[in-house]
Amino acid sequence: MRALRAWLHRRQRPARYALLDVLLATQGMSRAQVLAKQQGDLQAIVHFAAAHTAYYHDKFGALPADFTPSDLPILHKEDVVTHLMAMVATTADLQQVMIGHTGGSTGKPLAFYYDDAKHELMRAGMMRSYLMSGWRPGKKILNFWGARQDTLSGGVFGSAAMDDFIAAEKTIPAHAYTPSQLQQWASFIRNYRPVLLQGYASILTALARYVINNKLTLPDSLLGVYSTAEVLDDGQRELMAHAFGCKVFNQYGSREIPNIACECRHGNMHVFTDMVHLESLEGRLIVTSLTNRLMPMIRYDIGDSGQLKEGDCACGSPFPLMDMGMCRQNDLIRTPGGKHVHPAYFNGLLYGLTQIENYQFIQNEPEKITLNVVSRTPLDPAVLASLEKNIRRNVDARMALELSYVPEIERTVSGKHRFVISTV
Repeated sequence: MRALRAWLHRRQRPARYALLDVLLATQGMSRAQVLAKQQGDLQAIVHFAAAHTAYYHDKFGALPADFTPSDLPILHKEDVVTHLMAMVATTADLQQVMIGHTGGSTGKPLAFYYDDAKHELMRAGMMRSYLMSGWRPGKKILNFWGARQDTLSGGVFGSAAMDDFIAAEKTIPAHAYTPSQLQQWASFIRNYRPVLLQGYASILTALARYVINNKLTLPDSLLGVYSTAEVLDDGQRELMAHAFGCKVFNQYGSREIPNIACECRHGNMHVFTDMVHLESLEGRLIVTSLTNRLMPMIRYDIGDSGQLKEGDCACGSPFPLMDMGMCRQNDLIRTPGGKHVHPAYFNGLLYGLTQIENYQFIQNEPEKITLNVVSRTPLDPAVLASLEKNIRRNVDARMALELSYVPEIERTVSGKHRFVISTV
């Protein structure tokens, strides 16, 4: 059956598989070859954008033949909002383009244009990432997806039933859930017997916690769990690996620039240099899409944090390495003394408090942080006192901590969970 589904899917999506074949061929290159290709692709997209978009024509001016990325201005989200149409290439067929929207999980939602070519390349890139787990076309994938628009007809995961059968892929809308739904999802996994699970980190963590708490057994068909759309912390990774009995793979990408990096079986994040050029400026990630000739995005400040890494990986991939930071979908906490505190510090405060099912730190004024908690049992007063003591010692002596028990944590419009929010 797997071979039949794979054959049917290749016939149904020939462009996607042709793109996948190109991406897989790149993996056979050496590190020097993929980096040389990346530099050539970077030169090509920059010159294309300067020649075919009003925005980059004005921004770049006369480009020297030997320009470096640092010679080019950084593209901010505000620039995309303000100059949306000026960023669309004059070569684009506007009758064939569609408009997409980011979820605003870094605080600033924006619109962008895409077409079928970008969509098919995105899905081909996702397939390449899945192959890193041992998955093969025709093997079943089950998505738990939080963005409503993606699961509607015409969305990324809004296919008809027959298309889902051919693609061996099923998507469960998971923008909200109850304990009874978690039980239904666990039962569905047992019956569907997927090879991969994919979804938002917070959703998969909630399901994993339910599986563990209820001592449920899941099928041994699972090869991997692909966590995406949100930051993945160590506690979430451990819960998923324990509950689902397989390796957890971290993915990194965005709606406007997908397929930036993915984790291999050796636990390293590889940057897909045949699709993006990635920079890290003081921990801030700046990304250029090397493939988007509809609406080029060059040196885009994506709003995430991370670092590029030296060295090779035992998996043999030629793609270079990176470490993902903890600022995605989060904010820095600002102290009265002017210090900016990384969200990872606040996430780490709650490690080991297993009765907490969900949480969110919110700062609406300089000298106070509110911790909203969804918990099966109240926290011990000594635990709360210890949390506040740590914050006063390590963040700011004037900082107060207020605890609030809530029935649920509201998600963003795209279904994501933000762990730390500062409006200061």
